[in-house]
Amino acid sequence: MSTKRVGSAAPWLSEDEEVAWRAFRRMMIAVQAGVVHDLAASGLSEPDYEVLSTLVEAPEMMSTLHAQAQKMGWSRSRLSRHAGRMEARELIRRDPDPADGRGCLLVLAPLGLDALREATAVHLESVRRRFADRLDARDLLDIVRISGKLAHAPEPGLRDGGRE
Repeated sequence: MSTKRVGSAAPWLSEDEEVAWRAFRRMMIAVQAGVVHDLAASGLSEPDYEVLSTLVEAPEMMSTLHAQAQKMGWSRSRLSRHAGRMEARELIRRDPDPADGRGCLLVLAPLGLDALREATAVHLESVRRRFADRLDARDLLDIVRISGKLAHAPEPGLRDGGRE
């Protein structure tokens, strides 16, 4: 059973809720850890891949830090710190934003594009092996339906569903 802090007003999870929650957590951890492990062979971390794979979708492979953070669901400070590490490895570069003197543009660098191209095959094979190939068409539809209920519903009292 779920543990509850003394004095907490939150109700205990039912047995079915507890079983579902733990199964969901195990599934997420297993799939994510496997993909992260496979991706590491390409020399990119999961956050690196996320930055590069979303930046390549942007017009001219560049985006403002603010827009990129919003698209990824990251805080600007988290993305800025990670972008600094990626810039040091020449995967991206940060340019001044001509539309905002205080902002910057994240630009996919040639080394970043090459790294992304190499990592994409590894990533796709891993996602296929650890996720897509294990599910039938109905399972995939169920995941889309369930994720729509969980990932896109704003939480009461939190701006933009809790994102910064």
